[in-house]
Amino acid sequence: MRDPRPVHGRACASAVVLLVVVGLLAACASATPAGGDAAPVPEGVTSPAGRDPAADDPSSPGPAPGAQGGHAGDRGPDLSAHSPDDPSSPWVVVNKARPLDRAYVPELTEVRGYLLHPAAATDLTALLAAAEEDGVHLTVRSAYRSAEYQARVHDGWVAQLGRERAEQVSARPGHSEHQTGLAVDLGSTTQPGCDFSDCFGSTPEGRWLVEHATDFGFLLRYTAANQDLTGFAPEGWHLRHVGRELSAHLARERVDTLEELFDVPGGDRYP
Repeated sequence: MRDPRPVHGRACASAVVLLVVVGLLAACASATPAGGDAAPVPEGVTSPAGRDPAADDPSSPGPAPGAQGGHAGDRGPDLSAHSPDDPSSPWVVVNKARPLDRAYVPELTEVRGYLLHPAAATDLTALLAAAEEDGVHLTVRSAYRSAEYQARVHDGWVAQLGRERAEQVSARPGHSEHQTGLAVDLGSTTQPGCDFSDCFGSTPEGRWLVEHATDFGFLLRYTAANQDLTGFAPEGWHLRHVGRELSAHLARERVDTLEELFDVPGGDRYP
């Protein structure tokens, strides 16, 4: 049905409606904050893309000092949880500058006829089993040593190599990680002649340890890259247990030594 009102009446009505709409739009515009910024996102609410708008704001403060990105579990271990000075600590640092009391004896258990700290023994058992599954057959060649036993080992190397060279490959009593019960020397079944020798690193067993030792909480403690800090020549067969969390943290952060991690002295000189 046509509108019975005169044309000029309809035109006037349309003009009134238009003025009302324009007024409403102007009122909405005046409600927008100065500068045209959008209303702030409530705390804890992210943008539709799942991104925190503050992340794009260059004036927004960054993470707190010491915090790392990612989930809370990616922040690494609490490095104050265990002391690098306590001989019973899983993170104790022993080297030429940091001796143990020669009378110290740790808690010990047995793996394949060798004594180790229980925490290290559990992870070593898992490591050996995983290697077997991969067709790699490692042997255990040495583990816990008392200070008295270490004295005999060191004297033997001095007699064989001379003191200068022996000091690079064998610790004096009280300065050996083996006394903590957290260190183990492994051997090769494919090339047993490389045990305790530089060529161990080129054996299938040595290569497997490079790839997998940290998965089980162990460090290849002595390498060519860290010799100046650890004080000892490379030993691809010598593993030091620190636990899976710390070994993963060291690998992730690409930190080579416990000396660096805990900021403690090392080097190739005895006190």
